[in-house]
Amino acid sequence: MPLSDSDVSRILCVAAHPDDLDFGAAGTSAGWTSSGLAVTYLLCTRGDQGGFDDTPREEMPRIREAEQRAAAAAVGVEDVRFLDGYRDGWLDPTHELQRDIVRVIRQVRPERMLIQSPERNWARIGASHPDHLAAGEASIRAIYPAARNPFAYPELLDDEGLEPWTVKEVWLMADPSPDHFVDITDTFGRKLEALDAHKSQTSHHDDLEAMLRSWGAFTAEAAGLPAGRLAEAFRIVTTG
Repeated sequence: MPLSDSDVSRILCVAAHPDDLDFGAAGTSAGWTSSGLAVTYLLCTRGDQGGFDDTPREEMPRIREAEQRAAAAAVGVEDVRFLDGYRDGWLDPTHELQRDIVRVIRQVRPERMLIQSPERNWARIGASHPDHLAAGEASIRAIYPAARNPFAYPELLDDEGLEPWTVKEVWLMADPSPDHFVDITDTFGRKLEALDAHKSQTSHHDDLEAMLRSWGAFTAEAAGLPAGRLAEAFRIVTTG
């Protein structure tokens, strides 16, 4: 059974690129913030390989960071963080990346984390971008065992005073075997606003709302929700 939201006060969401969290979980995030939960977004890259026009590549990180901050604000997320030194398209679950995620886990001290699935989804290959898989793998390694282990990356404790922290629960986005569905019908407008903020990534869609509604309706049907409802899907892992 997932943790009740009443047992959670802080949630850390980690993804590879700006817009990943909004496509996968913006409706869920909006519900959490509306319930008074503190949600932090951590992006591993600034998405410099994204976009669909001739915007100069050197401008894209600044553009996408601003878009992500606007999108987060639309769903009530005020704490948005970006890691430095990781390139879009080049992400690997290195010890450096794991350590940097552990640092943020110990700073935020979340009871729940939302991350990208490290398992490739052959039915939805677009959801399994190599950077997504790398961010998911690095995140789950950071969650268990590193963040809770005082002897993992000891410089975080010795030099930065960051005490070990145990994350109790992990929600996986785009997992091949989802087992938990969130009805986002009432927060769909905020999800749409968030994704509309990612103009460099979504403005080429003729009807963004129709596309998102179609996805949400398909997921709601898989969850057994009544017709007309919209949903997001996750796999929940208890980590102790």
